[in-house]
Amino acid sequence: MSSVTAVPILPVKRRYVVYLALGIMLAVIAAAALAWQAPGDPAVTFLAANAKKQGVVTTASGLQYQQLQKGQGTATPTDSDLALLNYTGTLTDGTVFDASQQPTPFPVAGVVPGFSEGLKLMTKGSKYRFWIKPSLGYGDETKGPIPAHSVLVFDVEMLDFLPEAVVRQMQMQQQMQMQQGAPGAVPPPGAVPPGR
Repeated sequence: MSSVTAVPILPVKRRYVVYLALGIMLAVIAAAALAWQAPGDPAVTFLAANAKKQGVVTTASGLQYQQLQKGQGTATPTDSDLALLNYTGTLTDGTVFDASQQPTPFPVAGVVPGFSEGLKLMTKGSKYRFWIKPSLGYGDETKGPIPAHSVLVFDVEMLDFLPEAVVRQMQMQQQMQMQQGAPGAVPPPGAVPPGR
């Protein structure tokens, strides 16, 4: 039969227990502070800082914009319009990924959601800067020089906008005029010959 000899634990002074508890609490607080300061999503971090800048407005969807130049009137384009723009698109580091070389027509509903939303805020002659968060741009897709999860920055000048149906009608009229003026062209039915 074996006998186990019990060894008593020496009493610990109360202040050591308090120091140990304080040390554990400080370690937990320090870990929480580090986790809070740890870098998160760069797009979220950028947009949070950008939202605090003077003149930057954030819409309910998260689009950020700043009016750089006021336009004329109060009319703004709709999804069924074609907008004539000058624009430059960059990443947040200033890398240019696209720019118009001349006024460029865009169907308002035919672009990424953030760009479309921004266009519908603009009047003729206005200039705006848009910051488009990834979910309103290309999201997790890489598009040419645009990496996935990128904030898109656009400087946009709204030169004009017209309903897309009007633009199509104008194009058809222009094509008809070109056909009528071409040698050997067949006049459209019901056309009156010149000189009558």
